[in-house]
Amino acid sequence: MAEVGGIAGERLKSFIERIERLEEEKRALGADIKDVYAEAKGSGFEPRIMRQIVKIRKMDKDAVDEEEALLDLYKRALGMLPDGEAAG
Repeated sequence: MAEVGGIAGERLKSFIERIERLEEEKRALGADIKDVYAEAKGSGFEPRIMRQIVKIRKMDKDAVDEEEALLDLYKRALGMLPDGEAAG
């Protein structure tokens, strides 16, 4: 491939092909993850809650603490928790 308008065709093609391979791997991994959640559900676990746990485990501890404090505050404001009681 030639260079057109300052773009090296072979280099561009290489990037595109790498992205396409990674996208295919991502689809395969997504299917594998879905299978694991289905297996967990079959064992009696709740996938929705597991997804929340996975999300929380990725977060910084300070971010988790802040999110939990805001959730408690909002619950109290909506009357879902008595004043002074923390969720959990």
